[in-house]
Amino acid sequence: MKEKVRFIFVDLLRGWALLVMIEVHIFNVFLLPALKDTSWFKALNFINGLVAPSFLFISGFAFVLSTRGKTEDLRKFDYAFWKKLGRIFLIIIAGYSLHLPILSLRRLMHFYSQDVLISFYNVDILECIGFGLLFLFLTRLLFKTDKAYNNFILVSTVAVILFSPLAWQTDFSKYMIIPLANYFNSMNGSFFPLFPWLGFLLAGAVVSKLYIEAREKNQEKKFIITIMIIGISLALLGHVLLTFIFDFPYQIVKPHPIFFFQRLGYVLFLLGLCWYYAEIRQTKTSFVLAVGRESLLVYWLHLQIIYRRLWNDQSFASVLGGKFGITECILATILLAVVMVVIAKYWGRFKKSHRPLAANLTLGLVSLCIIIFLIGF
Repeated sequence: MKEKVRFIFVDLLRGWALLVMIEVHIFNVFLLPALKDTSWFKALNFINGLVAPSFLFISGFAFVLSTRGKTEDLRKFDYAFWKKLGRIFLIIIAGYSLHLPILSLRRLMHFYSQDVLISFYNVDILECIGFGLLFLFLTRLLFKTDKAYNNFILVSTVAVILFSPLAWQTDFSKYMIIPLANYFNSMNGSFFPLFPWLGFLLAGAVVSKLYIEAREKNQEKKFIITIMIIGISLALLGHVLLTFIFDFPYQIVKPHPIFFFQRLGYVLFLLGLCWYYAEIRQTKTSFVLAVGRESLLVYWLHLQIIYRRLWNDQSFASVLGGKFGITECILATILLAVVMVVIAKYWGRFKKSHRPLAANLTLGLVSLCIIIFLIGF
């Protein structure tokens, strides 16, 4: 139990990232277009832009924590291996399902426009996380020593950062089909291609390993202080460089090393804040933790509520998009966040009390949806 308490800060950061993500989607979809040209929204947009790096980073960080000491068990290809692999593919499937206009492959391919298909092929943050975790998982099995694996992930992180500017200038659809090309850049509409976003997930894995080493040496607090100092230094340096040297707006997404390290700096600082909060408050239960522990469900469900066309081919986004003022957006954010917290709490309790049943229900529901999608008319 103590082990779980010491890692509470991981769920705290993931939970806060998801709650802010709800605000991001509410304001982006429902806020009046005229208000998006104001200076305060541009500042808010930068803050909101830290959500994705935080979510990606903590996914890589948590993966290393969850697999430490289990490599040999995973190499046996028994239950632990298939459970971890199944979880990863569930993330990928959930990501693609968000872009499905209808649960029928035949109708999707034959009756929907090319624009709809392009949207379905869009690589969003769940696909980025899923394939990033798959990369970490498979390479962990390939490398026999921790040192070799850790060095490989560090090199991979640097490679993603350096290759990202070139990746965004290359039209990969000339060399491969669009569903694969979308993983390299945003030319065909992807929101979170692997370049540069995979770098944050890999950086999380690198920092997690360093954290484990510091913790084993009883230097956990010193490590947290160090990454907070490094983090705020990177963030401030990033602002200076982007403003006076590279001359592009700090809130713009651009695959540049300075963009990466500036955002990473903020994430490191936020990770440290969550660690201190958990230590000082001795947090064991909270609504933020409930959201963080049921992150996949909360992420998938809140987007379904906003975007899914449920009546007369209409959704909340299509009917109310661009019609809310600030107050309405705040109220909508609070309402949707409360709904997500309640669902996360009750589903978490159900899983804790009926773990095998919850796992079977999830597997059964996902399998049923896949079958309907493949054979549906």
